[in-house]
Amino acid sequence: MKALQKADNGVAYEDGVLHLPDGREMAWRWWGDPGGTPLLRIQGTPSSRIQFNPDAGVIRDTGARYLMADRPGYGHSTRKPGRGIADVADDYAALIRAHGLERVPAMGTSGGGPHVLALAANHPDLVSAATVVVGGTPLVEEEVAQQVGVNARGYALAEQGWQPLFEFLVEVRERLLSDEGMQGVLDDAPESDRKLMADPAWQKMSHDNLVETLRQGAEGWTDESFAMHGEWDFDPADVKTSVTWWHGNDDKNAPLSAARRVVAKLAKVDLHVWYDEGHFASLTHDREIVSELLARS
Repeated sequence: MKALQKADNGVAYEDGVLHLPDGREMAWRWWGDPGGTPLLRIQGTPSSRIQFNPDAGVIRDTGARYLMADRPGYGHSTRKPGRGIADVADDYAALIRAHGLERVPAMGTSGGGPHVLALAANHPDLVSAATVVVGGTPLVEEEVAQQVGVNARGYALAEQGWQPLFEFLVEVRERLLSDEGMQGVLDDAPESDRKLMADPAWQKMSHDNLVETLRQGAEGWTDESFAMHGEWDFDPADVKTSVTWWHGNDDKNAPLSAARRVVAKLAKVDLHVWYDEGHFASLTHDREIVSELLARS
């Protein structure tokens, strides 16, 4: 375990590694003051434990302390070929217990959305309240056509199998790690997203995060994308804790219409829609999202 360090936004962090029962390792990071309220934060796809909001005031003002971790094949966490969503929910459950925590508020953004729902469904004793932010969900044909180009292409290739999707994501990985970056790969995103991605502070954070996330290659990213494609390996109807779902109506990464189908399956849910905002709107609403979750926990 390393001593507390400071990120570029000035927030303190602490890194460590959890040895899982099957022999894999799960790299984790605590973000924020050790006296803060513990909150499990599950980042998007692809992303790692080192992703942060350039606005340090969010974590300070909310009094939260985030526990984040690299999912299999990302960062320093061991890959698990063929894994599902529920498999990683089990990893998160082990992480919560390893840190001596009992019931914690948990949130998942984008590709982290299905993972936080699986955790709440399969380990209800560990989650006091859940939040999904611009959550990724299975799509129908007309929704695939609404996506940004790189996502639409990836979705179509996933229909053909793991290998075609992997070969495509190898190419996308190279683009993401080049000077093109996320802002170049998503140059057909809505204007609200492109404006946020134009911020130099965001670009540096995104680049550093992607270098860490994809350090092992594109295999873990492919495993995750394939696991989220089509029918999930858990039932959202099994989530009994309260869920708040935040989504933009101009989201071209995760269409709102698809999110509504999952929301309809949840027993106790409150859907908040941002109008004229896209997939990255969550960053500007972070303070509100975290505060609302903590108030329910």
